[in-house]
Amino acid sequence: MKITVLVENQTKCELKAKHGLSLYIETQKHKILFDLGPDNTLFDNAKTRGIDLSEVDTVIISHGHMDHGGALSRFLQINSIAKIYVQRKAFEPHFNKSIFLKVSIGIDDKLKNHPQVVLVEGDYQIDDELSLFTVSHTDKCYSKANDTLYAKGQKDDFLHEHNLIVREKQTALIMGCGHAGIVNIMEKAESYHPQLCIGGYHLFNPLTRKTVSTTLLNDIAQELQKYPQIQFYTCHCTGTEAFQCLSRQISNLFYLSCGEIIET
Repeated sequence: MKITVLVENQTKCELKAKHGLSLYIETQKHKILFDLGPDNTLFDNAKTRGIDLSEVDTVIISHGHMDHGGALSRFLQINSIAKIYVQRKAFEPHFNKSIFLKVSIGIDDKLKNHPQVVLVEGDYQIDDELSLFTVSHTDKCYSKANDTLYAKGQKDDFLHEHNLIVREKQTALIMGCGHAGIVNIMEKAESYHPQLCIGGYHLFNPLTRKTVSTTLLNDIAQELQKYPQIQFYTCHCTGTEAFQCLSRQISNLFYLSCGEIIET
């Protein structure tokens, strides 16, 4: 398995950074894009790295926010073979809302009936290598950074979010924003026995520019210390301050920025 970060908030190389996420994953059976980022950044960075996105056969859009699925329309213009797996609820309206500001952050609902789009409801087995799962219990170590997120006029329950399991020599858990909470996601993922976990934890709110409390970060660190056998790579919506706090307490937690590669 080879995982290349094509869209992420930070970069230390020739690729362009952007608030969003897209991972290019090569396995024995598949060429996968996990999320697409918000705009043309994916396509520019893929071209720089010599990655032909027209050959991608599987796309996972982790949830219904544009920084993860905003580039879907252009992707469909250059790729006619990939199946695109999205939770049905992901195409509902989504908003980031504070007292003075309401911003639409949803993905284009006109694309939900596209023939390449596979609408999923809940857990879903793609094949013996790939599977998707959702998390309905979000009570443990809940992130207050979620509080400005709404779906259909009410607080978001994140049932439009799914996570990817990739089974090869090592089993990888891939998340988008982890809105359901990294602790809750890990508890459900335990049955898959992952050795690798990649994704954002949504501990920083880009609308309010605030990081969650140190108390919550310490609680999350204590929970993740239960998994010393797993290599954790976080990114995107975790935020620099939260990452620094967590990584001081979790020796197997690393930051994954744009252009970096993981091979297993």
